[in-house]
Amino acid sequence: MAKQKSWHSLAEYQAIRAMMQGGTTTAAAQRLGLSQSAISRSIANLEGRTGLTLFEREGGRLRPTEEAVRLNRRLDPLFDALDRIEGPAEPVQETLRLIAPPTYAHRFLVSQINSFLKANPHFFVSLEVNTSDEVIRGLLDDRFDLGVTGVEQSRAGVKLMPYRVSPAVCAMPKSHVLADRTTIGPADLHGQAMVALTHRHARRAQMDKLLHEARATPRMVAEVSTSFAAIDLAKEGLGLTVVNPFPVYHYRFDDLAFRPFDAPIRYHSYFAVPARRPMPRIARAFIRHLRLHTPQDPFSRKA
Repeated sequence: MAKQKSWHSLAEYQAIRAMMQGGTTTAAAQRLGLSQSAISRSIANLEGRTGLTLFEREGGRLRPTEEAVRLNRRLDPLFDALDRIEGPAEPVQETLRLIAPPTYAHRFLVSQINSFLKANPHFFVSLEVNTSDEVIRGLLDDRFDLGVTGVEQSRAGVKLMPYRVSPAVCAMPKSHVLADRTTIGPADLHGQAMVALTHRHARRAQMDKLLHEARATPRMVAEVSTSFAAIDLAKEGLGLTVVNPFPVYHYRFDDLAFRPFDAPIRYHSYFAVPARRPMPRIARAFIRHLRLHTPQDPFSRKA
Protein backbone atom coordinates (compact mmCIF):
# COMPACT_ATOMS: atom_id res chain seq x y z
CA MET A 1 0.00 0.00 0.00
CA ALA A 2 1.46 3.36 -1.00
CA LYS A 3 2.44 5.67 1.81
CA GLN A 4 0.03 8.58 2.18
CA LYS A 5 1.61 11.85 1.12
CA SER A 6 2.31 14.20 4.04
CA TRP A 7 0.58 17.57 4.07
CA HIS A 8 1.26 20.75 5.95
CA SER A 9 -0.89 23.16 7.90
CA LEU A 10 0.35 26.70 8.42
CA ALA A 11 -2.22 27.19 11.19
CA GLU A 12 -0.71 24.27 13.14
CA TYR A 13 2.83 25.58 12.63
CA GLN A 14 1.74 29.03 13.79
CA ALA A 15 0.17 27.48 16.88
CA ILE A 16 3.32 25.65 17.99
CA ARG A 17 5.38 28.75 17.17
CA ALA A 18 3.13 30.91 19.36
CA MET A 19 3.17 28.31 22.13
CA MET A 20 6.96 28.21 22.12
CA GLN A 21 7.14 32.00 22.25
CA GLY A 22 4.27 32.64 24.69
CA GLY A 23 4.62 29.65 26.98
CA THR A 24 0.88 29.17 27.55
CA THR A 25 -2.21 28.58 25.44
CA THR A 26 -3.57 31.89 26.75
CA ALA A 27 -0.51 33.83 25.55
CA ALA A 28 -0.46 31.91 22.25
CA ALA A 29 -4.15 32.64 21.67
CA GLN A 30 -3.61 36.36 22.32
CA ARG A 31 -0.61 36.44 19.97
CA LEU A 32 -2.59 34.90 17.09
CA GLY A 33 -5.98 36.47 17.89
CA LEU A 34 -7.59 33.05 18.36
CA SER A 35 -9.36 31.21 21.16
CA GLN A 36 -7.49 28.90 23.55
CA SER A 37 -9.51 25.97 22.24
CA ALA A 38 -8.39 26.71 18.68
CA ILE A 39 -4.74 26.66 19.81
CA SER A 40 -5.22 23.38 21.72
CA ARG A 41 -6.97 21.84 18.71
CA SER A 42 -4.16 22.84 16.33
CA ILE A 43 -1.52 21.38 18.66
CA ALA A 44 -3.49 18.15 19.02
CA ASN A 45 -3.90 17.86 15.25
CA LEU A 46 -0.16 18.46 14.72
CA GLU A 47 0.73 15.80 17.28
CA GLY A 48 -1.69 13.35 15.68
CA ARG A 49 -0.35 13.99 12.18
CA THR A 50 3.35 13.80 13.09
CA GLY A 51 3.10 11.15 15.81
CA LEU A 52 5.12 13.39 18.14
CA THR A 53 4.42 14.45 21.70
CA LEU A 54 5.06 18.17 21.62
CA PHE A 55 3.97 19.33 25.07
CA GLU A 56 3.77 17.68 28.46
CA ARG A 57 1.73 19.02 31.37
CA GLU A 58 3.84 19.68 34.43
CA GLY A 59 2.54 21.46 37.52
CA GLY A 60 -0.42 22.90 35.68
CA ARG A 61 1.75 24.20 32.82
CA LEU A 62 2.58 22.83 29.40
CA ARG A 63 6.29 22.14 28.95
CA PRO A 64 7.66 21.74 25.37
CA THR A 65 9.37 18.45 24.68
CA GLU A 66 12.66 18.00 22.82
CA GLU A 67 10.61 17.05 19.77
CA ALA A 68 8.81 20.40 19.96
CA VAL A 69 12.12 22.28 20.25
CA ARG A 70 13.55 20.49 17.23
CA LEU A 71 10.40 20.99 15.15
CA ASN A 72 10.28 24.69 16.04
CA ARG A 73 13.91 25.08 14.98
CA ARG A 74 13.16 23.40 11.64
CA LEU A 75 10.31 25.89 11.14
CA ASP A 76 12.71 28.89 11.37
CA PRO A 77 13.38 29.08 7.60
CA LEU A 78 9.65 28.97 6.84
CA PHE A 79 8.79 31.89 9.09
CA ASP A 80 11.87 33.82 8.00
CA ALA A 81 10.63 33.47 4.41
CA LEU A 82 7.14 34.63 5.42
CA ASP A 83 8.65 37.67 7.18
CA ARG A 84 10.54 38.57 3.99
CA ILE A 85 7.39 38.23 1.87
CA GLU A 86 5.35 40.49 4.13
CA GLY A 87 8.18 42.84 5.10
CA PRO A 88 9.47 45.85 3.16
CA ALA A 89 10.85 45.07 -0.28
CA GLU A 90 14.60 44.69 -0.44
CA PRO A 91 16.22 47.48 -2.48
CA VAL A 92 17.10 46.39 -6.01
CA GLN A 93 19.66 48.35 -8.00
CA GLU A 94 18.16 48.91 -11.44
CA THR A 95 20.57 48.60 -14.36
CA LEU A 96 20.35 50.40 -17.70
CA ARG A 97 21.97 48.42 -20.52
CA LEU A 98 22.93 51.21 -22.91
CA ILE A 99 24.64 50.99 -26.31
CA ALA A 100 25.78 53.76 -28.67
CA PRO A 101 28.33 54.39 -31.43
CA PRO A 102 31.56 56.23 -30.55
CA THR A 103 30.43 59.67 -31.76
CA TYR A 104 27.66 59.73 -29.14
CA ALA A 105 29.28 57.58 -26.46
CA HIS A 106 32.84 58.67 -25.79
CA ARG A 107 32.30 62.23 -24.64
CA PHE A 108 28.67 63.23 -24.83
CA LEU A 109 27.02 60.20 -23.22
CA VAL A 110 29.82 59.75 -20.69
CA SER A 111 29.12 63.25 -19.39
CA GLN A 112 25.36 62.64 -19.35
CA ILE A 113 25.74 59.30 -17.55
CA ASN A 114 27.84 61.05 -14.91
CA SER A 115 25.16 63.67 -14.16
CA PHE A 116 22.38 61.06 -14.38
CA LEU A 117 23.98 58.78 -11.78
CA LYS A 118 24.81 61.66 -9.46
CA ALA A 119 21.11 62.58 -9.52
CA ASN A 120 20.04 58.92 -9.24
CA PRO A 121 22.64 57.07 -7.10
CA HIS A 122 20.35 54.03 -6.81
CA PHE A 123 20.71 53.37 -10.56
CA PHE A 124 23.50 51.59 -12.43
CA VAL A 125 24.50 52.04 -16.09
CA SER A 126 26.29 49.53 -18.31
CA LEU A 127 27.52 51.29 -21.48
CA GLU A 128 28.75 49.48 -24.59
CA VAL A 129 30.39 51.41 -27.41
CA ASN A 130 29.84 49.77 -30.78
CA THR A 131 28.77 50.39 -34.36
CA SER A 132 25.32 51.64 -35.34
CA ASP A 133 24.59 48.23 -36.87
CA GLU A 134 25.41 46.56 -33.57
CA VAL A 135 23.09 48.98 -31.75
CA ILE A 136 20.14 47.59 -33.69
CA ARG A 137 21.36 44.00 -33.49
CA GLY A 138 21.90 44.21 -29.74
CA LEU A 139 18.40 45.56 -29.16
CA LEU A 140 16.87 42.81 -31.31
CA ASP A 141 18.81 40.19 -29.33
CA ASP A 142 17.53 41.69 -26.04
CA ARG A 143 21.09 42.43 -24.86
CA PHE A 144 20.33 46.13 -24.34
CA ASP A 145 17.46 48.29 -23.08
CA LEU A 146 18.29 51.50 -24.91
CA GLY A 147 20.41 52.67 -27.82
CA VAL A 148 21.35 56.09 -29.16
CA THR A 149 21.98 56.18 -32.89
CA GLY A 150 22.15 58.49 -35.87
CA VAL A 151 21.31 55.84 -38.46
CA GLU A 152 17.74 55.46 -39.67
CA GLN A 153 17.27 51.72 -39.84
CA SER A 154 13.70 50.57 -40.25
CA ARG A 155 13.77 47.17 -38.57
CA ALA A 156 10.83 45.18 -37.24
CA GLY A 157 11.30 44.78 -33.50
CA VAL A 158 13.07 48.11 -32.94
CA LYS A 159 11.31 51.41 -32.24
CA LEU A 160 13.07 54.70 -33.07
CA MET A 161 12.13 57.81 -31.11
CA PRO A 162 13.33 61.17 -32.52
CA TYR A 163 15.85 62.97 -30.31
CA ARG A 164 17.76 65.69 -32.24
CA VAL A 165 17.89 67.00 -35.81
CA SER A 166 20.62 69.15 -37.37
CA PRO A 167 21.92 70.34 -40.75
CA ALA A 168 25.41 69.57 -41.99
CA VAL A 169 28.27 71.86 -41.02
CA CYS A 170 31.75 72.40 -42.41
CA ALA A 171 34.42 72.21 -39.67
CA MET A 172 37.93 73.59 -40.20
CA PRO A 173 40.77 75.31 -38.35
CA LYS A 174 40.01 78.92 -37.51
CA SER A 175 42.93 79.96 -39.69
CA HIS A 176 41.48 78.19 -42.77
CA VAL A 177 40.94 80.26 -45.90
CA LEU A 178 37.18 79.50 -45.83
CA ALA A 179 36.71 80.27 -42.13
CA ASP A 180 35.65 83.87 -42.86
CA ARG A 181 32.63 82.68 -44.87
CA THR A 182 29.20 82.78 -43.20
CA THR A 183 28.12 79.67 -45.13
CA ILE A 184 29.97 77.19 -47.29
CA GLY A 185 28.56 75.31 -50.29
CA PRO A 186 29.70 72.25 -52.24
CA ALA A 187 31.37 74.37 -54.94
CA ASP A 188 33.56 76.05 -52.28
CA LEU A 189 35.22 72.71 -51.53
CA HIS A 190 36.84 72.45 -54.98
CA GLY A 191 40.56 71.95 -54.58
CA GLN A 192 40.42 72.02 -50.77
CA ALA A 193 42.06 69.32 -48.62
CA MET A 194 39.18 67.31 -47.18
CA VAL A 195 38.70 64.61 -44.57
CA ALA A 196 35.70 62.45 -45.53
CA LEU A 197 33.66 59.75 -43.87
CA THR A 198 34.14 56.27 -45.29
CA HIS A 199 31.90 54.93 -48.03
CA ARG A 200 30.00 52.69 -45.60
CA HIS A 201 28.27 55.84 -44.33
CA ALA A 202 25.10 56.71 -46.24
CA ARG A 203 26.02 60.40 -46.05
CA ARG A 204 29.22 59.79 -48.06
CA ALA A 205 27.24 58.87 -51.17
CA GLN A 206 25.05 61.93 -50.67
CA MET A 207 28.13 64.14 -50.34
CA ASP A 208 29.76 62.66 -53.47
CA LYS A 209 26.57 63.37 -55.42
CA LEU A 210 26.47 66.99 -54.25
CA LEU A 211 30.12 67.51 -55.18
CA HIS A 212 29.56 65.96 -58.60
CA GLU A 213 26.55 68.21 -59.27
CA ALA A 214 28.59 71.28 -58.23
CA ARG A 215 31.52 70.10 -60.38
CA ALA A 216 33.71 70.35 -57.30
CA THR A 217 36.66 68.06 -56.73
CA PRO A 218 38.15 68.35 -53.24
CA ARG A 219 41.53 66.83 -52.53
CA MET A 220 40.59 63.85 -50.34
CA VAL A 221 43.43 63.40 -47.85
CA ALA A 222 41.85 60.88 -45.45
CA GLU A 223 38.77 58.78 -44.76
CA VAL A 224 37.53 58.06 -41.23
CA SER A 225 34.66 56.12 -39.69
CA THR A 226 33.45 58.66 -37.10
CA SER A 227 32.69 62.36 -36.97
CA PHE A 228 34.96 62.77 -33.96
CA ALA A 229 37.89 61.37 -35.91
CA ALA A 230 37.10 63.70 -38.83
CA ILE A 231 37.09 66.86 -36.73
CA ASP A 232 40.14 65.76 -34.75
CA LEU A 233 42.06 65.50 -38.03
CA ALA A 234 40.65 68.88 -39.09
CA LYS A 235 41.89 70.35 -35.80
CA GLU A 236 45.37 69.02 -36.64
CA GLY A 237 45.24 71.06 -39.85
CA LEU A 238 44.91 68.12 -42.23
CA GLY A 239 41.87 69.55 -43.99
CA LEU A 240 38.25 70.59 -43.59
CA THR A 241 35.37 68.14 -43.11
CA VAL A 242 31.57 68.07 -43.42
CA VAL A 243 29.86 66.43 -40.47
CA ASN A 244 26.81 66.27 -38.23
CA PRO A 245 27.43 68.99 -35.63
CA PHE A 246 25.64 67.06 -32.88
CA PRO A 247 27.15 66.29 -30.48
CA VAL A 248 30.71 67.06 -31.69
CA TYR A 249 30.18 70.82 -31.63
CA HIS A 250 29.95 70.80 -27.83
CA TYR A 251 33.53 69.55 -27.52
CA ARG A 252 35.28 71.37 -30.36
CA PHE A 253 33.65 74.81 -30.63
CA ASP A 254 36.73 76.43 -29.07
CA ASP A 255 39.16 74.61 -31.37
CA LEU A 256 37.52 74.85 -34.78
CA ALA A 257 35.40 77.09 -36.98
CA PHE A 258 31.96 75.59 -37.68
CA ARG A 259 30.07 77.02 -40.64
CA PRO A 260 26.66 75.98 -42.03
CA PHE A 261 27.00 73.80 -45.11
CA ASP A 262 24.56 74.97 -47.75
CA ALA A 263 23.13 71.64 -48.87
CA PRO A 264 19.96 69.60 -48.27
CA ILE A 265 21.61 67.27 -45.74
CA ARG A 266 19.84 66.62 -42.45
CA TYR A 267 21.06 64.42 -39.64
CA HIS A 268 18.68 62.78 -37.19
CA SER A 269 19.55 61.31 -33.81
CA TYR A 270 17.27 58.71 -32.24
CA PHE A 271 16.61 56.78 -29.09
CA ALA A 272 16.21 53.13 -30.08
CA VAL A 273 14.37 50.60 -27.91
CA PRO A 274 13.07 47.05 -28.36
CA ALA A 275 9.51 47.25 -29.69
CA ARG A 276 8.25 43.96 -28.28
CA ARG A 277 8.69 44.59 -24.56
CA PRO A 278 7.89 47.44 -22.16
CA MET A 279 10.57 50.06 -21.69
CA PRO A 280 12.22 49.77 -18.23
CA ARG A 281 11.69 52.63 -15.81
CA ILE A 282 15.41 53.43 -15.79
CA ALA A 283 15.44 53.76 -19.61
CA ARG A 284 12.54 56.21 -19.48
CA ALA A 285 14.36 58.16 -16.77
CA PHE A 286 17.56 58.35 -18.81
CA ILE A 287 15.72 59.52 -21.94
CA ARG A 288 14.00 62.21 -19.88
CA HIS A 289 17.36 63.23 -18.40
CA LEU A 290 18.92 63.59 -21.86
CA ARG A 291 16.00 65.58 -23.23
CA LEU A 292 16.21 67.99 -20.28
CA HIS A 293 19.99 68.32 -20.03
CA THR A 294 21.27 68.25 -23.61
CA PRO A 295 23.20 71.53 -24.02
CA GLN A 296 21.99 74.03 -26.59
CA ASP A 297 24.09 74.70 -29.69
CA PRO A 298 23.64 76.95 -32.75
CA PHE A 299 22.95 74.06 -35.13
CA SER A 300 20.95 71.19 -33.64
CA ARG A 301 17.46 71.30 -32.18
CA LYS A 302 14.96 69.03 -30.50
CA ALA A 303 13.29 66.65 -32.93
